[in-house]
Parts: sequence; C-alpha cells; structure tokens
Amino acid sequence: MYRNRTCGELRIADVNKEVTLSGWVHKIRKMGGMTFIDLRDRYGVTQLSFNQEVNHDLCEQANKLAREYVIQVTGKVAERSSKNQNIPTGDVEIAATAITVLNAAQTPPFTIETETDGGDDLRMKYRYLDLRRNIVRKNLELRHKIAFETRKYLDERNFLEVETPVLIGSTPEGARDFIVPSRMNQGEFYALPQSPQLFKQLLMVSGFDRYFQIVKCFRDEDLRADRQPEFTQIDCEMSFVGQEDILNMFEGLTKHLFKTQKGIDLSDFPRMSYADAMKYYGSDKPDIRFDMKFVELKDLTQGRDFAVFDSSEYVGAICAQGCAVYTRKQLDELTDFVKRPQIGAKGLIYVRYNEDGTLKSSVDKFFSEDDLKLWAERCNAKPGDLLLVLSGETEKAQKQLSELRLEMGARLGLRDKNNYKCLWVVDFPLLEKDEELNRFFAKHHPFTSPKPEDISLLDSAPEVVRANAYDLVINGVEVGGGSIRIHDSALQKKIFSVLGFTEERAQEQFGFLMNAFKYGAPPHGGIAFGLDRLVSLFAGLDSIRDCIAFPKNNSGRDMMIDAPSKIEQEQLDELGIALNLKEIK
Repeated sequence: MYRNRTCGELRIADVNKEVTLSGWVHKIRKMGGMTFIDLRDRYGVTQLSFNQEVNHDLCEQANKLAREYVIQVTGKVAERSSKNQNIPTGDVEIAATAITVLNAAQTPPFTIETETDGGDDLRMKYRYLDLRRNIVRKNLELRHKIAFETRKYLDERNFLEVETPVLIGSTPEGARDFIVPSRMNQGEFYALPQSPQLFKQLLMVSGFDRYFQIVKCFRDEDLRADRQPEFTQIDCEMSFVGQEDILNMFEGLTKHLFKTQKGIDLSDFPRMSYADAMKYYGSDKPDIRFDMKFVELKDLTQGRDFAVFDSSEYVGAICAQGCAVYTRKQLDELTDFVKRPQIGAKGLIYVRYNEDGTLKSSVDKFFSEDDLKLWAERCNAKPGDLLLVLSGETEKAQKQLSELRLEMGARLGLRDKNNYKCLWVVDFPLLEKDEELNRFFAKHHPFTSPKPEDISLLDSAPEVVRANAYDLVINGVEVGGGSIRIHDSALQKKIFSVLGFTEERAQEQFGFLMNAFKYGAPPHGGIAFGLDRLVSLFAGLDSIRDCIAFPKNNSGRDMMIDAPSKIEQEQLDELGIALNLKEIK
C-alpha cells in the first residue's frame, strides 16, 4: 500500500493519526535543525516535518531530496505551530517517521507552480509536467465535471449516447478534411469527421428519437485561440421537435451547468435575429455584457463635402459614455487600433461632447456644431460622452466598428469574465454567395431547413431565405449552434440544386441520406456545443488550449511527441502513395 490518505484531505481532526502519503516533492525548506517538505499530489499539498534532533538519519535523507522526487512518507499528523491559511491542510503537518524514494527526478525545465511556467513552447513540450500545475489540473477537473453533468442532464431526459464512426467519407463542402489513406483499398481515402452530422440524422431516421455524443471532431483549418485541429463537441439530435423545443432543452442544459459548476442562476436567454445582431453589433456573436450599440448616421452626414462619408455606403457610430476626456494620445491609440491590418479601417472620426455642452470633432472643417448635435441626439449621447465613427462598405465597416466596440468595452472594464450574458442568435441566412465563384454556399450546412415561409423564395431570391438555424452565444463567444434539418427528400434535392450540385454529384456524396429519407424520416433538429470553448469560458481562459490535456500549438504541432512527422518509405509503399521523402526538405 503506497498511501492510505491523500495530500489534500488531512485536517485538525486527524491529529495523532498514523498516515502514509505518496506524492511529489513540491518545495523544500531548511530551518536550523528542521527540514520541511511540501508534498503534492492531485488532491493538494501537505507539509512534512523532519527534526534532526529526533531522527538525524531521516532528516539527512530528507535533505538529499530534490523537487519532483516521487516519495512515500509515513508519520503522525501533528498540529502546525505556524499555520498556513492559504491551503486546506494548513493547520496540520506530518511528523515523519519513515521515508522511501519511489523515483528520483531530474530538475524540471520550469518550476511546477501555479503562477510560474517556462513559456508556451516549453510548457507544450513538457506538457506532462505542466499538467502537474494546480491551475492547469483544475481546468481538466472542470472539464470532467461539465462532461459528467451534461451526461446526467441528457440521460435524465431520455437521450441515448451513441458512438458514430471516426473513419468516414470526405465531404468537401465544409472546412478542409483530414484525410486517411486506406491500405486495403489503395488509392482511396477515409476522412476524419468534422462532425457526426450525417450519422446523427440517420439515427433519427432509425427511430432513436434523442441522441447525444461527447465526440472528437477534426478540421484542417488555420488555428487561433479558440480553434484546435481536433476538438470536442457535445453533439445532440432530437426527433419530432421544432426550433423552440431545441432552444428550451439546451437553454436548460446551459442553466444546469452554470448552476452546478458556478452556483449561478441564469435568467431566460433573450433571442436576437441575425439581422439585428449585424445591425447593432456588427457580429453574429454579440457581446451583450455592455450596450454601446451601433447607430447609423449616413443620412446625417451627406452633402457636407466630406468625401470620406459621401462616398461611403455606411456611416456608423458608437457612444462611449464618459470618454469625452480622452486625450489626443488616447484617440491616436484608438485610430492606430482600427488601422491595424487585422481590422483594416483607414481612419477614425471622433466627436467629443464636452461637459459644458459644446461639441468638438476631428471633422469640424466639414460639419457645424448643429450637425454634430444631431449626431449626438441620435446616439443618445450626453455631455461627457465620446462618439467614435467609422465608414465604408457596410459589411466591412460594421466588422471594424464591432472590433472597436469590443476594444472600448475592454478599456472601460465592461467585459468582466465573471459576468455571464447568454443569448440565442436566430434566423440566420440560409445561404451566402461567393461573388468570385458566382455560386451559393450553405451558411451552416446543406441539411439546414429553410424557414417554411421563405421556401418559395429559393428560386427568385435565394439570398434572402432565412434558415431554421440558431447559435448560443455567451459573452461574445459562439458556444453552440444547430438547426432544424430538412427531412423531406424533395426539399433536400431542391437545396442541392440551389447550391449548384448536379443530381449525379448529390447522389454520389449524399445519396445514402436522401435514400434514407424515402423510408420515413421524422421532423428533427439538433445542436452541437463546443466543449473546449464551454470549459474555457467557465474557467475564464483566453485560449482553449489549457482545458485540453494535450493540445496542439498555433502551427498545429504536438510539441511533446513532435507530430506531425515524416513516415518511412515502406509505410508509404504499403499505402500505395507515391511520395519521395528525399525530395521533401
């Protein structure tokens, strides 16, 4: 028996008990004839004490230990003379009577402490050491609890967890697939699933009624803070439901998770149309923790010989309360912010609404104070406020203004990570057009149902057709999304036609689904939550990497096992892949 108690459970009530602990040496402190060691395991830290006068040899043995040694210690629980109120075990220590080194350790490349690490690259290379840090381990414990509570919630509502295949056929309509060559069928390839979409719809055709799966998905796309090449979804589907049924069920799941994990009772989630989200926030995932909605000013800016506004399709403003006192340096910083290549604005117009009621702007040469007062009135600005104005093509300018709004929200402390605001964004466009290719693509995926009242527009005005699609947004992060699916073969065939599929191509790629619909498909719909994003949101993280046990870096590499890597020529020959590795640098 290596241990009978853990390093996180002993309390003052355990004084005088004989215990055996095992763990890692966290810290060593030598004070005169005493040596103190903090012993760490997954559950916490307990102080060990060694007294040279009581047991000289044992104390000398302790003095030879180093950080991260794996040891077993036996001793008696004693009350500490100098208590540590920062840890749950801080009232007690173990007066050691025996110690065994279970495994010696080299000096780690960085210190295993909550607030100390060696930088991202080193952490990822030695991820197994990074996972020993309390702050990282807690993220994975939170992930476990969220997954557990999700299963509990869905099981209580008659959902069945069903595993779907990992080796599937490629569906080039979505993001890029990861491709897996087949040795037994040379020249042919599997793909790793971007989602279990087709299979969960087939399960509805099979009569399974309510399905879920906490499932790995794969997308070969450029990475950023909230993306990884492999990620985990809480994937769900229901039969005989409409949009409201899905929203109510999974709003309930979200509330359940916040209650069990954060102790927070959320109010009902507001609904916002995609059109309003873009009009007032310039984003389909608006952060509603603060107001600062867009106000359109185009009609108030015409005919003043200011070419920037006159030539712009859109002129919009946000009102930053109490910011009229911003200095020229601060305004220049905001101008530089919107001119960054990632945002792409050519400049920024400002209007100060001074406390004395006067208005001062960067375009005083073109606009009178009466003109500016009309702007301020439309923006509901008050003395002391600052108007920030951008213009250009509507979609681009709205996106730029959205980034500026978020930046101002951060500068004003309005984006508190502990203030959670949830909403459903609904009524997305069914289609989006690629002007270069002169064809439509599905905004979500080609199995999304159009609004029944818009189906007649598929031939005459497909660009205005709305989808029975919805996203769950929390604090400006898209946490989940889904739709009511098409369950009628004729409508599915029509959508494929609008998307530019020939009958042959549609049959080749999705014939099995359309054929299945012919045998009685129920009305159905579903949703998928990003588990990684959900956990990172609950943990207050800026990146999803620290809630994934072994993540990839921003280049899609696993620094620890050095993957992806080259493979032997014999393996390529077995797969029938003609690739000369000598020519690859």
